[in-house]
Amino acid sequence: MNKIARILIMVCLIAPAFAKTFSRCELVDELKRQGFPDYLMKDLVCLVGEASSFRTHVTGGPDPDGSYDYGLFQINSRYWCSSGPTPGNTCNVRCADLLSDDISLSSACAKKILSMRGLSAWVSWEQFCRGRYIPELDC
Repeated sequence: MNKIARILIMVCLIAPAFAKTFSRCELVDELKRQGFPDYLMKDLVCLVGEASSFRTHVTGGPDPDGSYDYGLFQINSRYWCSSGPTPGNTCNVRCADLLSDDISLSSACAKKILSMRGLSAWVSWEQFCRGRYIPELDC
């Protein structure tokens, strides 16, 4: 079995023990604490709900190109994080580190993605949130 597959299996087995599932309001509070602007809150809550069901430990994939998506924001390993043992790609972070209950690294990477590509970088936002009614956040 190749090294990356072993790492992914190990992460999948270990990560649920440290997993957090946010409520909508907990997520809003945490996103504000992480410095995301208020005008993005509804879209970010929709994105995170659709991408990871508000769970920090989710790994998705493989995608058609063989990449995987990690954590609360489902950040992709092809462009943004490194699936290897050292930080890398655009966010200079290990993908496994995006599976933490502390969403600081995930948030920093998501902000970088937003600044470079906007919400359209996420397929789940495009499919389920863009141009659709998103209810007000009663938090």
